[in-house]
Amino acid sequence: MLNFSLLAAATVLLAVSTPALAQPEPAWSTSAAGEQVVDLPSGDGVTQRVLLDAPLRPRATLVMLPGGTGDVGVGRDGDPRHDNNFVVRTRAAWVAKGYAVVIPDTIDQANLRGVRSSPAYGRLVDDVADYARDRFQAPVFLVGTSQGTIAAMNAAARAGPGLIAGVVLTESVSVPGRRSTETVFDARPQDVRVPALIVANRDDACDVAPPAMAERIVAAMIHSPSVQLLPVSGGAQRSQSACGSLSPHGYYDIEQPVIDRVAGWLRVHGG
Repeated sequence: MLNFSLLAAATVLLAVSTPALAQPEPAWSTSAAGEQVVDLPSGDGVTQRVLLDAPLRPRATLVMLPGGTGDVGVGRDGDPRHDNNFVVRTRAAWVAKGYAVVIPDTIDQANLRGVRSSPAYGRLVDDVADYARDRFQAPVFLVGTSQGTIAAMNAAARAGPGLIAGVVLTESVSVPGRRSTETVFDARPQDVRVPALIVANRDDACDVAPPAMAERIVAAMIHSPSVQLLPVSGGAQRSQSACGSLSPHGYYDIEQPVIDRVAGWLRVHGG
């Protein structure tokens, strides 16, 4: 396993973003569960692996951006090694709601902490969104959770007109932490020009994602045509850390109610 420093990770991301992902045909395989593993070529020998699943006629496509280091560990068989994160472990529930799901993995297990607000990573996520739009011919929404909200905000801020239909931020990282100092405020919230949903759990005890900061995130998105704050509550604590995936921060034990309410917002905005 390769261990990338922050500088090395940023260099890899820059390489993947130039040129865009639309080069040779992607290589893909299908897992036993019907999920597909797609390796999107960058034209320089580096590929962006994504895990995707979809109903027959998806109503919209969700590009799901996980938190933590971003390492999902998607193998060729489609079985992710790290699937506790909210947007990864609930992927089947979103498909059951009628949505295609696209989950980008990291490249060579690179640590994305401190990288997600960079121009290079914003372009990479937009390239994935462009692939998803062409693949499923449906509106594309970016859905980020925890550290992944930084990536979703960044890509939404940089997306060209018509690329994405909206952005959903769940338990946004809004306070600098010990392992990464970047937050959603470093990802150009003022440049987002699509509808946005900010989900905040009143019972989230994660120190870098305090629910009280949600209103400041809403206020920062000054050019979005519509920003809605969705407060939720509840969740069980199974992770050792309050910022762990199996906690109120990760909507553990309240997944379905949260999905239902987010899906309601998506339907109002074309999804």
